[in-house]
Amino acid sequence: MVTPRKSRILEKIRAGKKALSFKINLSCPRVAEIAALSGFDGVWCCQEHVPTDHSSICQMILAAKAYDCDTIVRVAKGCYSDYIRPLEADASGIMIPHLMSYEEAKEIVHTVRFHPVGLRPVDGGNADGMYCMLGFKDYIKFMNENRLVIVQIEDPEPLSELDKICQLDGIDMIFFGPGDFSQAIGHPAEFDHPEIARVRKLVVETAHKYGKFAGTVSGTATLGEYFDMGYDYINCGADVTAVGANCQLIMDTFRSCL
Repeated sequence: MVTPRKSRILEKIRAGKKALSFKINLSCPRVAEIAALSGFDGVWCCQEHVPTDHSSICQMILAAKAYDCDTIVRVAKGCYSDYIRPLEADASGIMIPHLMSYEEAKEIVHTVRFHPVGLRPVDGGNADGMYCMLGFKDYIKFMNENRLVIVQIEDPEPLSELDKICQLDGIDMIFFGPGDFSQAIGHPAEFDHPEIARVRKLVVETAHKYGKFAGTVSGTATLGEYFDMGYDYINCGADVTAVGANCQLIMDTFRSCL
């Protein structure tokens, strides 16, 4: 009998360990392969800000899976197909940006979880269902138990309902996005602002209070601090910043030679 691949990130954080991912903006499966070879637990692909099509997502998932590395896809906010197609391509999880309310969280669960948690449309003929080689009941049970559903807190509006959101069955992780949050409170890019510090701590404390996991983004300078704060999963780094920094270093060296 065929056995689907479990999520490496989910397995680690369920065991009380920390997980790390690397963001891909360039939509290149080779970047996913490099990150996987380097030892990252996952790669974070984006369809919210990046024109990454589903074919590219499929290629990145395959490249990462070859080295037991997860793919987390931040989906575009649209119809239910935008949410479930990455899962059917066998992404290890999806991240929904800008969660605005408890009601929206309930609708997300209804859309992306199978019975008895939600009513996600069933196919089973894609990579996640092992191309119909996995039995119907086994398929929906495995996906409900082994795929991450992550919602992003990036605005002040959902904070009043954060406790209710964190009690909702079907949501695994609350992910704090400081960039958009800084803009939403009128202090763009002021990441040392007291309100950002307060909400960063609030997210992890409230998530853990109700048995959920907490995630965020970090640079190398704050990685240890945020893990010590209690965060279970952090994305650190991206292909565009890595390439840009290396290009700038080379150009600076070149100019110093002239």
